[in-house]
Amino acid sequence: MSETSAAGDPAESDADARDASSGTTESYDVVVVGGGPAGLSTALYTTRLGHDTAVVDRGGGRAAMMLDTHNVIGVTEDVSGNEFLQTAREQVEEYGATFHRDLITEAERTDDGRFHLVGNDGEFLARRVVIATGFSDERPDPPLPRTGKGLHYCLHCDAYMFVDRPVYVMGNGESAAHVAMIMLNFTDEVDLLLRGDDPEWSDETDEQLRAHPVDVVEAEITGMRKRDDGWLDGFEFDDGEFREYRGGFPMYGSNYNTDLAEQLGCDLNDDGTVAVDDHGRTSVEGVVAVGDIVPGHNQVPVAMGQGAKAGIGIHYDLREFPRSLEEIRENGPVEREETPGIGARVREAARAFGEAGAPPADDD
Repeated sequence: MSETSAAGDPAESDADARDASSGTTESYDVVVVGGGPAGLSTALYTTRLGHDTAVVDRGGGRAAMMLDTHNVIGVTEDVSGNEFLQTAREQVEEYGATFHRDLITEAERTDDGRFHLVGNDGEFLARRVVIATGFSDERPDPPLPRTGKGLHYCLHCDAYMFVDRPVYVMGNGESAAHVAMIMLNFTDEVDLLLRGDDPEWSDETDEQLRAHPVDVVEAEITGMRKRDDGWLDGFEFDDGEFREYRGGFPMYGSNYNTDLAEQLGCDLNDDGTVAVDDHGRTSVEGVVAVGDIVPGHNQVPVAMGQGAKAGIGIHYDLREFPRSLEEIRENGPVEREETPGIGARVREAARAFGEAGAPPADDD
């Protein structure tokens, strides 16, 4: 809940309320950094539960690169990642959240316990910060097919497309070897492309891999052929061979975008993800992390679920009522003038939303 009076006027300084687009500061209950599925789901819940929420997003991200949306119940395959995100953003905005196109570069806790976030174009104050900045896939050297048309980063999303098709896995580490073996669940034509690098997997993995019908190709890629529809046709290698593939998976690791989490002092796991509890709470009170930046399956539905749980958890932390017995005994009962305990921006949006689609409200 925002620091508001009973009439809904923000109880914040003029400096706090200045327009972020002009390089000054704006205050919110919750600022979500990152506008992917996890961040948007968190913002949806915090907004609909009455907390003034801003989403600060630089654009792009892994979800935006999706040509098609897979494994999301109720969303058809022909919906692109950008279309999916745009629809989600419009939903959240209609409920009363505010969006800022910006890149947050600095974060610190203020003396009053809030968080000060600095972007390239604006500054923000927040009672709670949600870090939903995800990670970037490490891309192999070209030549490479287009992402989504032969170059794929999500086995759980895209393996289904390669049933009975020739597939490559690119890389020389443990993950590449294991993904190559996993792909045998979908096709009997799997090549593991080392691209001239020496294998770095363990002896046990090597023994396991040799016991599976995976063709390990040591040669480097020198060229690529595409079909008329833009999909990959196959790769040419420096030994003169051409191998046909429908698509495949590069396995070179991930770079987690943890700069803000580290600035705020959040603990990280050994794999580089942010350490969180079941509701996304980090080791720093008031800082939540969700989505691909935390441990777990990197899936849109999983990210959405994490965002929902985090949003509900933030609501439990910020909601005004019920007021505890200790507070009541010290300060007296709740006065009607103190209600409703809802942020000013959300209250205005909720009234407009209700007027657009619900029976007339009784203003008395």
